[in-house]
Amino acid sequence: MLLSGRRKLRGWGGVAGMAAACMLAVSATALPLHDQADTAAGRDTPLRTQNKQVSATDTSCGQHPEASLTPSTASGPAVDRIKKAGKLVVGVDQNSYRWGYRDAASGDIVGFDIDLVKAIAKDILGDENAVQYKTVPTSKRFEAIRKHQVDMVVRTVTINCQRITEEKVAFSTAYFQAGQQLLVPRQGSTIKDFNNTLNGKKVCTAKTSTGQAKLEEQPHGSHIVLVDNQLDCLVLLQLGEVDAVFTDNALAAGQAAQDPAVHLVGKPATTEYYGVAMNSGDTDLVRRVNQVLENYRSGGTGSQWEQAYRTWLKAVLPGIDGPPAPLYKNG
Repeated sequence: MLLSGRRKLRGWGGVAGMAAACMLAVSATALPLHDQADTAAGRDTPLRTQNKQVSATDTSCGQHPEASLTPSTASGPAVDRIKKAGKLVVGVDQNSYRWGYRDAASGDIVGFDIDLVKAIAKDILGDENAVQYKTVPTSKRFEAIRKHQVDMVVRTVTINCQRITEEKVAFSTAYFQAGQQLLVPRQGSTIKDFNNTLNGKKVCTAKTSTGQAKLEEQPHGSHIVLVDNQLDCLVLLQLGEVDAVFTDNALAAGQAAQDPAVHLVGKPATTEYYGVAMNSGDTDLVRRVNQVLENYRSGGTGSQWEQAYRTWLKAVLPGIDGPPAPLYKNG
């Protein structure tokens, strides 16, 4: 990317920051699948409630896309395939701070999503480290699932109807609630919320993301800039190439924690739920993951979910009262 003399990098400490930003941009858009097993702000608050079941007439995708299959520990073709391989192949991110990112000191991929991956691997294979992590761009997540390049994607993936009906993926029950929100520079921005203050502004979001769908539905006069990976939007914002980033506030809060020159504004424009994405034919795996999530949530403040939240997210997303209540289909 060539920069004109007038462009400045917002935050990130000048030249060193620019180098860091460019390194992140390169790694974010690269497809090569790193094998970890071989290489050693304003938001709606999720509330703890009782598990719910909805009738078949209520599970139409438009009403409850987050309703998933009932939990089971039974093995089937997909679970047997993973056991035979001796490893769980998972599509993840390596650049989403606090969620899935490569730790500079250890070189390991760590974060809130990664703790959940380890719990799934522990349940199916008896070893939380029996995982092959493949870093996939936002725009390639569902293709990787359909082609069975991965067993699942755990990468802050929002559950919605389009992904179920058109992308042909299945989801676990929800494990986190988020919403699309705007990330802008602290200094000089006139953008106040997801409204007409976007008129004439360049707003960046990732291809195939729920941010793209929402912006195309309600652009508010903005010019939409699409990239393969959500982190590329942050780099463009820091370089002054765009005026705002539209993304999950859960991800944006982590980015704002890294770069004090940017912050979230307004309120979430959507209510979204993250789920583990899997091949629609792997129904036994969906049920097994839902059983893992039942155990992961149980225990209140002593649950594995709460431990992961305190470790990775509480500092940047305080006040979360717990995971969303799981919603199940009948049958």
